[in-house]
Amino acid sequence: MSLALAPLDVSVEVEANLPCRKFDPDLWFSDSPAELELAKSLCGDCPLRVECLAGAVERSEPWGVWGGEIFERGAVVPRKRPRGRPRKEDLARDAQLRVEAEARLAASGLSESRNSVRLAA
Repeated sequence: MSLALAPLDVSVEVEANLPCRKFDPDLWFSDSPAELELAKSLCGDCPLRVECLAGAVERSEPWGVWGGEIFERGAVVPRKRPRGRPRKEDLARDAQLRVEAEARLAASGLSESRNSVRLAA
């Protein structure tokens, strides 16, 4: 039995307003980069975003959007790239997005406190 799916000690009203409970759950585990970006944006105002992200980092979630970040093979990735060889401008954008993802993790207090947080290259 996984405790990851157990509800936190919050009221039913808060749980009903969580974006991952209101929208199609498949959106958070999509293969489409655009859909994953939509899921990330929906997480922005979630009252449990920090707790969700911390739990995903602790569990090294293999994939999906957790706490407004994309996880792939247990690491945070700034964005999901489409299949194929990336363009040069995409590589430069990925480097900038990686810096932004590191800043978000640091702002959440997750980059210094947990050695298990990895950012995928």
